Amino acid sequence: MSRITRFSLGFGGALVIALAGVGAKGASFGGAGDAMSNPAPTAEQASPADPNALRICASKNQPPLSIEDGSGLENKIGVTLAEAMRRKAQFAWSQRPAIYLVRDSLDKKLCDVIIGLDTGDPRVATSTPYYRTGYVFVSRADRGLDIKSWSDARLRKLGRIVVAFGSPGETLLKDMGQYEDNMAYLYSLVNFKSPRNQYTQIDPARMVGEVVSGAADIAVGFGPDVARYVQSSTVPLRMTLIEDDAVKSSGEKVPQRFDQSVAVRRDDKALLAEIDSALVTARPKIEDILRAEGVPLLTVTP
Repeated sequence: MSRITRFSLGFGGALVIALAGVGAKGASFGGAGDAMSNPAPTAEQASPADPNALRICASKNQPPLSIEDGSGLENKIGVTLAEAMRRKAQFAWSQRPAIYLVRDSLDKKLCDVIIGLDTGDPRVATSTPYYRTGYVFVSRADRGLDIKSWSDARLRKLGRIVVAFGSPGETLLKDMGQYEDNMAYLYSLVNFKSPRNQYTQIDPARMVGEVVSGAADIAVGFGPDVARYVQSSTVPLRMTLIEDDAVKSSGEKVPQRFDQSVAVRRDDKALLAEIDSALVTARPKIEDILRAEGVPLLTVTP
């Protein structure tokens, strides 16, 4: 992508670059609260657009952001946005991971919006950002690892470090020369399923669970992906936002913090304007949802 986003720096190869639609996951509601369990529609099955509905592209099973029963973080944000627009939330389920939503759902007009894409994603038109967050280090509180930056020398002395495939953490781990030592362990977390030519990712709950059990010294995850599991852990954990000062040995910056937006098709300017207006009203409730989830919040880029 022309703009640097979480999964567009060459992390993880051409598949990720071509299909990255991260952040968009969802549920399917007949109204703002009634979960529906219909399978994802095909292009031939797509319902005519209801002017009183906000059709939200959604991945059916991508916790904690999107879950079929509507309990996902972005499901809740979608319902809140629809209410602010005086519409009913109508989530269009997809069986596939959220990374495919732009190509397989939005572009095919099975739905009209995606919740939670990086602001400025060039494949879509994005709203005014409604929150900013970033990657975090997660460790057991009893370890005393108050690490805040990738420049912290203690990272090189740790054993197992869990990072998501195709993420900034993976790129930096490789640059530090520590990826090879962790590779077999990381692949064991996905039953050695290769990400080559297919989307493969470590479950955020598994990432946190590895830290809880002591199998990993530290995990590196995107705040919204791991906050729910950190908050619900019976073992006290430390979650620290990573400073946005990471650079590769070549001097190339590796961003750690990102604005989040609602996305529409690039030519859907009227809907985008309506969303931007509604976000002003919806923002306090959205921020309440994020705080309740434990998502670390930053000041949105002006």
